[in-house]
Amino acid sequence: MNPESIIESWHNNEDLSLIQKMRDDLGWTSWLAVAEIALLYGSPLVDVLRDEMSAAENAVLDLVVMRIAGEVSISDVEKALAVVRDPEQRDLLLEGRLRMEAGLIRFESEDFEQAREDFSWAETRLKSVAKASREHDIALINKAAFHLALDEPLMALQVYGDISRKDGHADETIAISRMNAARILLAFDRIYEALRNSFIAHIHAIIAENIALAIESGAIFIEIALPHIEQDAARMKEQLANAKPRDAEEEEIKPAIHPEDMEGVLSWCVEKATIDIGGNQRGDLKALLILCERAKRLDFFNHTLQRSGEVEDVEFANLCYALTESEEWSTRISELAALEANF
Repeated sequence: MNPESIIESWHNNEDLSLIQKMRDDLGWTSWLAVAEIALLYGSPLVDVLRDEMSAAENAVLDLVVMRIAGEVSISDVEKALAVVRDPEQRDLLLEGRLRMEAGLIRFESEDFEQAREDFSWAETRLKSVAKASREHDIALINKAAFHLALDEPLMALQVYGDISRKDGHADETIAISRMNAARILLAFDRIYEALRNSFIAHIHAIIAENIALAIESGAIFIEIALPHIEQDAARMKEQLANAKPRDAEEEEIKPAIHPEDMEGVLSWCVEKATIDIGGNQRGDLKALLILCERAKRLDFFNHTLQRSGEVEDVEFANLCYALTESEEWSTRISELAALEANF
């Protein structure tokens, strides 16, 4: 279920009991997460939910409002912490979340050591009181991003490794962690592990119905896989089933990808990315067309190459012309250049 559908459903019937079931189906135990989505959509549902939330939850929501406005400070976080630590309503989950928020603010102000302490404290607390919850997942992703920002890729990799597929983490969290882990592993020339992680990311992004993330992780898998295509390679399903932790002294498994796995991911990505080919910043289309050319599967783009009139990205149009030398694409490039000149 897409969380945004909760907002749409409420606007259709304004029935809290109905959207409570939808909320519960997502595994959320409070209205705060729904209120945050409503806030982003500018929905009046926010005001309705404020009456359903505790003082601690409202204090956190107030902080979200300030962050969106770009006005949040460490003193604002401290005030919210005082509310959630009140003995009459102490909320350990929200306390962990607010310490993560403090870490973000301190990172932005380049107080890196205090930010490190905040992120570690928040993740540890959330793991103890709400493991694999939405808040714990966000804390893990932020903690890993912190390490990457400070050029500590191996520490980030360790955090991503803590996001087990067996512990109930959200599919989107698993996808983000595995995609970023693949990038780190690739930088250290651990090709087989990078392939495995990027493929897992693609699958979990599809399950999460996050199409953009599935395309991005799928493209990473294809990019890494292309030099390692072997007709007799085991299928990825089998490779994942047989995967096990590798000791430091063990040699890495030789990467080998069956062509049907590579082509299956590539065709899926192209199909989803080309549903709408408009927009003047379509790096996804450019990347996928280049991958199709390298994979010798330009036929995946046959239908798209006949839709020049829908394309608005001149760089993508130029790439299509370079691969087809079609007069149709030459004309479209001229049209786009004329449109750009008028602006």
